[in-house]
Amino acid sequence: MTRFSVYTLESAPEASKSALRDVRARFGMIPNLAGAMATSPVLIQAFIGIFDKVHGGNFTEQQIQTVLLTDAVTNGCNWAVALHSTLGLQAGLNAADVEAMRSGRSPSDKGLGALSTLARTLIEKRGRLDDQDIECFVAAGFGKELLLEAITIVAASTITNYTGSVTNPPLEAALQAHAWNG
Repeated sequence: MTRFSVYTLESAPEASKSALRDVRARFGMIPNLAGAMATSPVLIQAFIGIFDKVHGGNFTEQQIQTVLLTDAVTNGCNWAVALHSTLGLQAGLNAADVEAMRSGRSPSDKGLGALSTLARTLIEKRGRLDDQDIECFVAAGFGKELLLEAITIVAASTITNYTGSVTNPPLEAALQAHAWNG
């Protein structure tokens, strides 16, 4: 059951319309979750800002989708798991690695595995990493600056995961093949 309206560009609050236009420019459409976010102009505008930072940083799209899918599963957001499964496969992630992340495991690739483990650990420990967590990430070939950048991706996914869980938007037909019910 949908608990919040899913706005279109035409029906959204005036203060949310420019952000929805930005979403449409980036995705080629307005995903239902963004339509629900438009209920709050502050939220949808913040989402656009952090989205641009995440996708303009130093991680590849495969790495970004690894973090976003891991976070969606860890946070139990059905809509985001379907989206990031789809986007991860489109970005070239191995189907077996996508299935592993959907099951709460890390990908087999050393770097993606370390990134997925870091993302899950950041959420589960609420950011309280110990030295071993940091050392494992760095040992996989990542610098400490990328650990801090990964926090930005986790923050972005927290916005979408929490919004998806609260607003419960309907899953688009294009994402149905990757529906997930934790």
